[in-house]
Amino acid sequence: MNFKIDPEFKENIPPLTEDEKAQLEAVILADGVVINPLIVWNGILIDGHNRFEIIQNHPELKYTVFEKNFPDRFAALAYMYKSQLGRRNLTPELRRYLIGKQYSAEKASHGARDAFRGNQYEKMVSSQVGNLPKQEKTCERIAKENNIGKNTVIRAETYSKAIDAAEDVLPGTKNRFLSDQIKPTEKDIAALARAAPEEIPALLEEIENSKQPAAQDSRDCD
Repeated sequence: MNFKIDPEFKENIPPLTEDEKAQLEAVILADGVVINPLIVWNGILIDGHNRFEIIQNHPELKYTVFEKNFPDRFAALAYMYKSQLGRRNLTPELRRYLIGKQYSAEKASHGARDAFRGNQYEKMVSSQVGNLPKQEKTCERIAKENNIGKNTVIRAETYSKAIDAAEDVLPGTKNRFLSDQIKPTEKDIAALARAAPEEIPALLEEIENSKQPAAQDSRDCD
């Protein structure tokens, strides 16, 4: 096991419930082997943290490791979020959060790569594109993958940023959002996403004391 656990990757994986953990462990033990490989990039475990914990508890289990290449850390994070979206029984809140995180990570990955290209690259591309078809935007592709509108993807990014901002100030808040204990409106989400850290506790208190219904996410907003 010549790879390491990176806190950023591990902490951004939605935790399994106790029942889900027990079911996963039971299936693996019944098979006697971890069928899905652990995904590793540059010596960092990207996908398979829950399976890895089971392996540590049962060293007799056979497993495989697949080394996957990513252009940068953001692309690896985007892959991880997309992989998590394939889980069954995701709550609407968790699904929305993961879509927002994937969108942010993919945009950051593109920006990281483009930053090294410079003006000469831009001029070369602009002189060569001619009548090539317009490239599909990231939000449009993610929208198609999840059968939602592109504006829903954009709002999901704001949602994930708001939750992360609240979690940074008050640890444990993210789980309360994702378990639907806190029911924000779209206005609440926008306010949290742009708030200064010192303003967040008061905003959260206001949201929790509000009688307004939770925001509904439209699937036909384009």
